Amino acid sequence: MPADAPKPKGPSGSQPAQAPQQAPQQEPRRGLAYPRVVETLISEFGRLPGIGRRTAERLALHILRSDAAGAKQLAHALLEVKRTVRSCSVCWNLADNARCAICEDPARDASQVLVVEQPKDLIAIEQTRMFKGVYHVLTGRLSPLEGVGPADLTIASLLERATDPAANPRGTPVREVILGLNPTLEGDGTALYLHDALRALPGIRVSRLARGLASGASIEHASKQVLADALQGRQPLADDPA
Repeated sequence: MPADAPKPKGPSGSQPAQAPQQAPQQEPRRGLAYPRVVETLISEFGRLPGIGRRTAERLALHILRSDAAGAKQLAHALLEVKRTVRSCSVCWNLADNARCAICEDPARDASQVLVVEQPKDLIAIEQTRMFKGVYHVLTGRLSPLEGVGPADLTIASLLERATDPAANPRGTPVREVILGLNPTLEGDGTALYLHDALRALPGIRVSRLARGLASGASIEHASKQVLADALQGRQPLADDPA
């Protein structure tokens, strides 16, 4: 059809109707369940170990319900713990001074050093009120699969304390090193490494925490390793002359 030819008309004599142009579809806007700053707070809480989304939400909502003074107190505590808490220069326990309270306590027997993996292990032992010596925190355990070697722990500092009394509290020579590591594959490997490094030092006894059946446990449900440790660590009764 020529370009200047009249366009055909519809049945009523009018121009044929053109199909209406459809507007481009836009993606629906996805709003946040909470305001952005609240979502940020929930996200930060969720980064903490053992905190899931629901728990992070409850913590964030608790902060929202608190008054401004409570929120400022929490923020101040967070800043203060990062500003003041450090590792003890002797045992690597958490401290707010150069040395922790245990290393500074003159009533503690500094000749006995109990080696643990983390400060939380130290706290657990302290709650028993049975140990009167001092500690050494390795800040971890040997784990070749995770790339954790002796240089990544405080083993060098422990050996220095064992060989140089000046590196121990009040210049006390170390008489015994007690290995209080967790009974895991990595913990046992770390204990074996420390035993090999310490047994060559003169005048130092190397021991480990006893293992075996827990109070109230059943023998039939105990593992072979637990029973083996219980047999090896058996003790005489109080009235046994041996």
